[in-house]
Amino acid sequence: MDTLPVKPVISDRRPVSRILPPNPRRAAIVVAGLTVLLYLVELIDVVLPADLDQFGIVPRTVSGLDGILWSPLLHHGWQHLLANTLPVLIFGFLAMAGGLGQWVAVTLTIWFASGIGVWLTGGAGVTVGASGLAFGWLAFLLVRGIFTRSVAQLAVAVVLFVYWGGMLLGVLPGHPGISWQGHLFGAAAGVLAAWMVAMSGRRAAATPAPRTGDLVG
Repeated sequence: MDTLPVKPVISDRRPVSRILPPNPRRAAIVVAGLTVLLYLVELIDVVLPADLDQFGIVPRTVSGLDGILWSPLLHHGWQHLLANTLPVLIFGFLAMAGGLGQWVAVTLTIWFASGIGVWLTGGAGVTVGASGLAFGWLAFLLVRGIFTRSVAQLAVAVVLFVYWGGMLLGVLPGHPGISWQGHLFGAAAGVLAAWMVAMSGRRAAATPAPRTGDLVG
């Protein structure tokens, strides 16, 4: 019986300590595309006018529950959207360091956790805006280096904290017209997502790599 050498299997695991996306061009296109979508939605709301803000989150009402899906895409005017644009672009891009698939999972975790938190605990009125996503991505970027024990990621976290640390005060109540609940639950979801990514990376690293010298009959 003939024996043939098994071809070596190359692992496609991505290092958890990466600080920039493995495909920066694709990451930039994805984040820019999301941002363009936000502007298109706001433009439609202004031009028609469509009063799209009514589809945001209305806390503790059945009719406002589907706002969890739409709220991050809606904004109370151009000033609100402009305030969220730079954080969305920068944090969204850096959060894609683990690849597009991981970014989608992290983003959905923040998206829904932030929305559910607002629906359960929010005050009167309709809540809209992508700031919950921005807070979630920022928290994810700030703590991932702790969970992954990456010096490079911790260095990036220090830079982000120095420049945007004051933004974290938005998780506290006391700012009229601002949904601190969305910020708080978004940030909490970002921390949770960072922990889940780190645990996943450790499990992958602990899995024995396939041997390359085995023979098959």
